[in-house]
Amino acid sequence: MKVLVIGASGATGRLVVDQLLDRGVEVAAIVRSLNALPDRPHLQKIQASVHELTSAEMAEHIRGCAGVVSCLGHNLSFKGLFGKPRLLVTETITRIAEAIQLIQSGGVVKIVLMNTTGNSNRGIPEMPPLSQRIVVGILRVLLPPHLDNEKAADYLRVTVGQQHDAIEWVAVRPDALVNEDAVTQYTLHESPTRNAIFNSGKTSRINVAHFMAALILEDGLWREWRGRMPVIYNR
Repeated sequence: MKVLVIGASGATGRLVVDQLLDRGVEVAAIVRSLNALPDRPHLQKIQASVHELTSAEMAEHIRGCAGVVSCLGHNLSFKGLFGKPRLLVTETITRIAEAIQLIQSGGVVKIVLMNTTGNSNRGIPEMPPLSQRIVVGILRVLLPPHLDNEKAADYLRVTVGQQHDAIEWVAVRPDALVNEDAVTQYTLHESPTRNAIFNSGKTSRINVAHFMAALILEDGLWREWRGRMPVIYNR
């Protein structure tokens, strides 16, 4: 099995790469610099700026892959938060979906997107606390990455939908991300059980990586969550 990882050099993306490699999966990782990840057996490093790839170029990287994991996000700098491309994640997810359709392999490719509990699943729908809705409304206007996360998940939920013949998807929503050295117990929920702004729960990056890798590899887990937006908290 081969999996393409987008955002592979980020804090969570590199953990996803490790989780997949440790479980015997061949990984192709798109990185800006080949030095961004250490060399490992069964790891193919692709040097590219993901937002500059065309759908046809992306298709060549996805060809032969069972899944695509996106841990892509905006850099926490002024340019990263407010500069172009403002819809980095949305445009990349769109290009990935277009690329999968260009391949026409006859099979289904899994897309796993790392999202956020600050984004509500409007397909259920969810009703976050009023205080959270007020702050998120402000973030939607003032902080472009939040709107980008919403639009990326909405693209999968609405445009790709539940009955696509070539694409299945899961949008994973961690809460406040923390760093831990090892995988620990975690819980999965259909919707947030906490206020994402004023009473957030912790989610370790390595637990997110473990869950995302497990989604790709474990058919039962995939069937449980496909087409959904699970929330993950540390236990």
